[in-house]
Amino acid sequence: MTYRTVLVGTDGSPSSFRAVAAAASLAAATGATLVLACAYLPMREGERAAAADRLGELAYKVGGSTPADDALRAAREHAVAAGAADVVLAAEEGEAVDVLVGLAARHRADLLVVGNRGLNSLAGRLLGSVPSGVLHRAGCDVLIARTTDGGR
Repeated sequence: MTYRTVLVGTDGSPSSFRAVAAAASLAAATGATLVLACAYLPMREGERAAAADRLGELAYKVGGSTPADDALRAAREHAVAAGAADVVLAAEEGEAVDVLVGLAARHRADLLVVGNRGLNSLAGRLLGSVPSGVLHRAGCDVLIARTTDGGR
């Protein structure tokens, strides 16, 4: 099977960048477009104000989608280093599973890649993990990249 569009989720963490590198390598090998996706949730006003007070002139970094945009820019560097040529960035407000599944559908992704973080943790088993949620809900192939030992 040839993948035309590969979507990978990132939250800016080192383990998510390992999933980005895996997806980018696959996209490069198949000539696919790579969509880097990041979900974010807005901060409550009290949290945002407290963070803004501490950050001063850097307060813009905690408002809106800025942290997600920063994560995507860093992820793009990892993707390009791994060989991806056609890279699209997508930040969207919402829960990670909802955002990834929704973006995969809108971009008509053939493959959705996520890391295994949380897959075997106690919280993941009790509350559900992003990899598990994506696996059950995605309308395309799903690759769970081994980005951490034991899924933690």
